[in-house]
Amino acid sequence: MTITIRPASASDSAEIAAIYRYYVDNTVITFDYESPDAHAWQVKMAGIHDAARPFLTAADENGTVVGFAYLAPFRAKQAYDWTVEDTIYLHPDHRGHGTGRRLLAALLTSASVDTVRRIIAVIAVTEETAASIALHTRLGFTDSGTLSRVGFKHDRWVDCRMLEYSLDPVDGADAPPTG
Repeated sequence: MTITIRPASASDSAEIAAIYRYYVDNTVITFDYESPDAHAWQVKMAGIHDAARPFLTAADENGTVVGFAYLAPFRAKQAYDWTVEDTIYLHPDHRGHGTGRRLLAALLTSASVDTVRRIIAVIAVTEETAASIALHTRLGFTDSGTLSRVGFKHDRWVDCRMLEYSLDPVDGADAPPTG
């Protein structure tokens, strides 16, 4: 199967909403209780694009979206402006085929050291997310610890693993980014 990684567009929002809805309804991987509709995804996408951050999709040879990924602000306070959080979701039938790796690699490639210094992955700790933790580690993320019982969904408490990826300049310059 041929998968193409490309920038997301507003026309992808219904497929993105459907993929995400599966995880909202059936897993604790996302802490959302309700799934955003296609319009909400269009608004989120526009905000991410306006901030010059990537919002990518993985599409099969028919153009059907089978996964998506983006970088969004990690926290709202200004001192966090150079730290982003990654998000990756795949259609359940497309897990384990390398699509997540391609999406994450594309996010890492698109992140600019001029505007991003750290990428944080916040991953719910479940049997289903072991592959995501391993993927992030293989692509250079380091384990920053586990937050215990920070979410409650589907009648259970959920831990979150925090991983981080550094984009600090090779020259070790410690000046703030110009972005």
